[in-house]
Amino acid sequence: MNLKSITISAALLAASGVAASAADQIRIVGSSTVYPFTTVVAERFGRTTKFATPIVESTGTGGGFKLFCESAALDTPSVSNASRAIKSSETALCAKNGVKDIIEVKVGYDGIVLANAKSAATFTVTTKDIFLALAHEIPDASGKMIPNPNKTWKDVNSALPNMKIEVLGPPPTSGTRDAFQELAMEGGCKQFPEIKAMKKKDKKAYKKICHSVREDGAYIEAGENDNLIVQRLQANPTALGIFGFSFLDQNTDTVKAAKINGVNATFDNIADGSYPISRPLFFYVKGAHVSKVGGLAQFVTEFTDDKASGDEGYLSERGLIPMSSAERTALRDQVLSRLSK
Repeated sequence: MNLKSITISAALLAASGVAASAADQIRIVGSSTVYPFTTVVAERFGRTTKFATPIVESTGTGGGFKLFCESAALDTPSVSNASRAIKSSETALCAKNGVKDIIEVKVGYDGIVLANAKSAATFTVTTKDIFLALAHEIPDASGKMIPNPNKTWKDVNSALPNMKIEVLGPPPTSGTRDAFQELAMEGGCKQFPEIKAMKKKDKKAYKKICHSVREDGAYIEAGENDNLIVQRLQANPTALGIFGFSFLDQNTDTVKAAKINGVNATFDNIADGSYPISRPLFFYVKGAHVSKVGGLAQFVTEFTDDKASGDEGYLSERGLIPMSSAERTALRDQVLSRLSK
């Protein structure tokens, strides 16, 4: 950490210490993808500071924002983890309920994988294959949209295994689901010229086609617990699952990721942007809680420090893809400046 950060942290420590009696424990909700990273930081924070270990709950990104935006009261969450940026509708809900000063903190990057049991067939798919497998409607030979008729992966692409399409994935409240629909499904959807042309004429209809997931059993909502999806893949070798790279990284002895558009899901490929299904991760902080919730400023400072989220930080050991040094430094200075106001 640079001298500026150290100076700010010291000042924040003194300021928050005075107000610690207003609320003595940080409460964090939100994304299941960011959850394991936040838990690691929270546990270290509890061990190495005078503050209580923060309470961290995995509620999904959308569910987290609902809780976060309920009120500015001190008995509501101070932090909401998110595997996508906050939506304008969520910002409006927050403002309506008095949560007006929101500090966005970018954590790093993560990839979304399509994985299956290590004992099963290895998949190599394109985003077009993913769209044709999971979309609610797809174009027929004439370009007319029809209910998805594909039952097996071989129906989608003759080069793929003759296996039933059975994909375990997150529910609509999940930021991972949002990102998967945008990056993987829309990525494949727009490869059809007749659909891509629709984007300029009718953006709402275009998004509905590209983002709507089939509801006939091929896609199975498996909740917000990514570890549960990993366990179910072990029990069912014919199924595939959608979850963050960090969970793949922690379970390489039991699951493996499909190659997407010819690119493997690896730390380096996600970091350099060549892996097609990658996204930034965030958490959001209530500015009004910074001076009232004991340790909140220090927790944010810990999370954004290089020892946590840097190239050699302890979160990279858990699968977090760090930002570049320049981006990290600029973000940290900006966030610490907001915290000190």
